[in-house]
Amino acid sequence: MATVDLIMPKLGESITEATILKWHKAPGDLVKMDETVLDIATDKVDSEVPSTADGVIESILFKINDVVPVGSVIARIKTEAAETISSEPMITQPFREQPQPAQRAVVVETVMPTAKAQSASNGSSNRFYSPLVLNIAANEGVSMTELEAIHGTGNEGRVTKKDILQYVAQRKSEGGSLRSEMRSYEQRGAQQEIAVVNEPATPLTTHHSPLPATYSGNVEIIEMDRMRKLIADHMVKSKHISPHVTSFTEADVTNLVLWREKVKKEFEKRESTKITFTPLFIEAIIKCIKKFPLINCSLDGDKIIIKKDINIGMATALPTGNLIVPVIKNADQLNLVGLSKQVNTLADNARNGRLKADDTQGGTFTLTNVGTFGSLMGTPIINQPQVAILAVGAIKKRPMVIETAQGDSIAIRHMMYLSMSYDHRIVDGSLGATFLSSVAKELENFNPEREV
Repeated sequence: MATVDLIMPKLGESITEATILKWHKAPGDLVKMDETVLDIATDKVDSEVPSTADGVIESILFKINDVVPVGSVIARIKTEAAETISSEPMITQPFREQPQPAQRAVVVETVMPTAKAQSASNGSSNRFYSPLVLNIAANEGVSMTELEAIHGTGNEGRVTKKDILQYVAQRKSEGGSLRSEMRSYEQRGAQQEIAVVNEPATPLTTHHSPLPATYSGNVEIIEMDRMRKLIADHMVKSKHISPHVTSFTEADVTNLVLWREKVKKEFEKRESTKITFTPLFIEAIIKCIKKFPLINCSLDGDKIIIKKDINIGMATALPTGNLIVPVIKNADQLNLVGLSKQVNTLADNARNGRLKADDTQGGTFTLTNVGTFGSLMGTPIINQPQVAILAVGAIKKRPMVIETAQGDSIAIRHMMYLSMSYDHRIVDGSLGATFLSSVAKELENFNPEREV
C-alpha cells in the first residue's frame, strides 16, 4: 500500500491560503480519482478539491473552518501502489494567523481557580482556537480568559463556532454575569503583583477587553456571512492602497439601444444566447484600452506593469446580494458573439455557484453596471491590483438639445451616465477623463446599421 498526499491546491495568483468549508469524505471512506473530497473557500471564490488518486482516506489533517496555506497536506489517501509517494506532510498542524502580542502590563491572579473554571478549561491554557472563533470573540468582546472558561464540544474539547455563539447569546440573556465576575477579579487585582508578559500563561491571566457595544431601541443584529466579510476587507484594503479619483460623463446611447432592440430576437434565435448591453459596453472599453494602454496596468512598488492581455472583469450580483467579479480572458480576441456567450455563461455560473477559481483571476480592468437596480451613477471602488474600474448607470430617456446643420432642436434621447474611479498614483485626471470620454464617444458613435 502506498500513501498519496492530498495537497491544498494553488487557486490563482495572490491566493496564499484557503478555508475548509466542508469535508465530503471521512477517514476510511473509499474515494475515486477526481471525486470531490472537500469544499474550500478563498477571498475570491468557493471551490471543490478533487482526489488525486483512487484509494481509501487514511487521515484528515484539518477541520472545518481551519485556514490552510497553499501547498499544505490536508489529507492522506491509501492506494494500491507499491511505493509511498509521500510520507511526511509539509505542514501537520492547523494553520493559525495570530498577531504578535505587544508587551503589556497585566494582573496575574494569585487566587486558586474554582473547580468550575478548571473543568471548563480542560486544565490547559494552550487550547487551539480557529480564526473564525477568535474573530467572533473579538467582535463580541469576549476575552481570552472567558474563552478558556467555555466548555468546548469539538474534538479534544475545542471551542466550535456553535459553542462561542451559544456562549455569547447566554451571556447577553443573563445580563453579563460572567463580566461582573471578571470586573471583581480586576478590582482585587489592584492589590496583586504587576508582571510584564507577552501573552497569557494560565487561564487566570486577565485581559482588559472592551465590553460589547450596546444598542438602544428596537434592533436586530445579523452576523456577516463569510463572503460579505471578505468583500468588506477587500474594499477597505483597496481604499487604503489606492488614492481614488472618480470622473463622470454622460453618453447618448440612442443608436445602441435602438440597434439592440432591432436585432435581439434574431441574435438569440441564431446564436442561442441573448445579447445584453454588457458585451456592447465591453467592446467599447476594449477599443479605448488599446488607445490608452496605461489604463490596463498594475503597480508593483515603483514599477508600473502594463498588461498586454486585456482581461475584463464584470461585477455580477449574486442571489445573496453579494458581488463577485468573473473575468473574460483575452476579451480583445473575441467578437460580439463570443463576448455575449462569455458574459452570459460567466454570469449564469456565478449565480448558480459553478464558477471555478480561475474564473475570477487575472482581471486587468473591471466594468460594473450600477444601473442594473436603477441607480443613475456610482463611485466604484477599484478591484485590486487593477488601477481603474468603470461604472455604467441606468439608461433613461431625457429631452436633449441636438445640434444639426439646420440648427438646434430638442429631442427625446436615451442617455446614460458613466463614471470611472482610478488610482491617482498612476492615472492622472487628464488620462482618466480622456479615457472615460473616449468610451462615451464610442458608445455614442455606435453604427445603427451594423450587421449582427
